[in-house]
Amino acid sequence: MTPLWPSAHEASPGQLAIPAAKRAGLCSLVQAFRAEQRDPDRFYRLLAADTVALVGDLATVPGARVLDVGSGPGDLAEAFRHAGAWAVAVDVDWEEMHCRERRLELAVLGDGTRLPFGAQTFDLTCSSNVLEHVPDPLALLADMVRVTRPGGVVFVNYTLWTSPWGGHETAPWHFVGGAWAMRRYERRTGRSPKNRFGISLFPIAGRRFLRQVRQLPGAVVVDAFPRYYPRWTRRLVEVPGVGDLLTWNLAIVLRCEPGEAPAEEEPGTRGDPPATCRVRRPTDRSRRTGIWALADTPVGVGQRPGSIGW
Repeated sequence: MTPLWPSAHEASPGQLAIPAAKRAGLCSLVQAFRAEQRDPDRFYRLLAADTVALVGDLATVPGARVLDVGSGPGDLAEAFRHAGAWAVAVDVDWEEMHCRERRLELAVLGDGTRLPFGAQTFDLTCSSNVLEHVPDPLALLADMVRVTRPGGVVFVNYTLWTSPWGGHETAPWHFVGGAWAMRRYERRTGRSPKNRFGISLFPIAGRRFLRQVRQLPGAVVVDAFPRYYPRWTRRLVEVPGVGDLLTWNLAIVLRCEPGEAPAEEEPGTRGDPPATCRVRRPTDRSRRTGIWALADTPVGVGQRPGSIGW
């Protein structure tokens, strides 16, 4: 079987000749964001490369074991691999994961609030622009903390509902009401928005949510700042009222604290590291896309599922 993680005799992070990633400029990000509906590949690939550069200031990326939660087609995981990390992508939406004609590497179909990995498996877990699309973002964050080793970093960013772009394609009419903005969009375009209020888009605030995150066990918030602005604007997050309006997209950085690994709820599914995931027997479609689908056959994260004829 082919190991998922590198063995001890393989190149260590210090031996990897990986160039330092560079941050994208604010103007480049804004221009790509404005074209996101027409050209999503351009925006999300630029955002992924910028995220890796940003996270590189917070943690060591080359050689790190990275989990991209809510990966979609895997842009962020791919950018981490280019930077020298061993990255796994996980998403709950099969169609979203293979929306492009390419084979994903190390991709798992699974729920971000019940990640199919053991405790303290990864050095770094990331989730970019996902929290506003799940009904329980705190549960997703809590499970990201669970699968991150002590001293490891959890990085998330999300669009605030209270920002002018909080309604995504229905903005700025979401300020009137999410359901009303969705109906308005349907009347004007003749189709439903991709991000449907109450189904795939949920209102999530800034300062209030940050207070809740600070209560999560097992990790401490070490930074919070507007994702797309210069870092000196971080105090904007704490300004009552206007902070949630102007922050646009909030980045939160947590560092996991030392302690005992939390008890696993399902020993057959989330055993001690190396963790396990469950995959279906491969089909022609899964061989083509590279996605592992959750099912009844346990497979260690330390190996590919070659034992079931992958």
